[in-house]
Amino acid sequence: MSMLQDTFGRKITYARLAVTDRCNFRCRYCMPAKGIAIVARKELLSYKEMYRIIRVLTELGVTKVRLTGGEPFVRKDFVGFLKMLSFNDLLTQINITTNGALIANHIEELEKLDKIKSINLSIDSLQQDKFAKITRRDVFDEVYKTLQVLEESSLSLKLNVVVQSGFNTDEILDFVALTEQKDIAVRFIEEMPFNGEKKRTSSDNWDYQKILKKIESEFSLEKISVEKSSTSYNFSVKNHKGTVGIIPAYTRTICNDCNRIRITPTGLFKNCLFDNGVFDLRSFIRKGASNEDLKELFLSLVKQKPKNGFVAEANRLNNSSFESMSTIGG
Repeated sequence: MSMLQDTFGRKITYARLAVTDRCNFRCRYCMPAKGIAIVARKELLSYKEMYRIIRVLTELGVTKVRLTGGEPFVRKDFVGFLKMLSFNDLLTQINITTNGALIANHIEELEKLDKIKSINLSIDSLQQDKFAKITRRDVFDEVYKTLQVLEESSLSLKLNVVVQSGFNTDEILDFVALTEQKDIAVRFIEEMPFNGEKKRTSSDNWDYQKILKKIESEFSLEKISVEKSSTSYNFSVKNHKGTVGIIPAYTRTICNDCNRIRITPTGLFKNCLFDNGVFDLRSFIRKGASNEDLKELFLSLVKQKPKNGFVAEANRLNNSSFESMSTIGG
């Protein structure tokens, strides 16, 4: 059986699928305060089309899928789609990234789906007023309650913290302190330029090294060995139950072992977060493409996967500006 492999010998086993471009937050590092121009619903992939895409990908070696948005729980019957996707016997793992505002009532249902292993909860501040400034929504209490419920659930919990100069860098140590009594993984993410504007919100570069130095100023860390394709550098913290990680999303030092592709809510196939997208799957499917057509297409598309994110960015059709992360899939 043919398997997805790029020209650098990297096997593609992981797909990130954004189910919607809609979000109930307006995070400052993701989109302007006024929001973004969302597409008409008919332009979004249907759940049936998404299931078909993932099924074909799994027949080519993809075993893991991460579902994102926008905010995935904004889309009607998202839990129904999760149940549908769970019937794919070739998938071993289904993970979800959420902002936490709408998931609380569904956690018990998610625990019953064996293939759902972990939840990534985006939370960029532990202070209510600062949380509201970052997200432009006053829902900190609901999100923190979700954190507590997820911590007690059978699901593995990761906290995603986008490090934003001038906003939450003073809370880095507070987030690490959470791992002392909580068996969770806190992951700090370098801020990226995908905010619907032309650049990142700050020129002050809180990169991997700076974040690590800040953590080590107070905590004793030991590096954890992880699979080569991991998106983060991970550490245990002395005498803590949980772990911390740093995702070098902007400095892109993890690209050499990348095993990922992305599908946007409108069906745009992306080999890399930093590319413009390389193919319109939605139109291809709606014009009558067969599953074999899709297989041949995917095999050829991954051959275009760039060596790293810097090459992808250099090849963007319009490299002077970046779309909102909500249109790509967080």
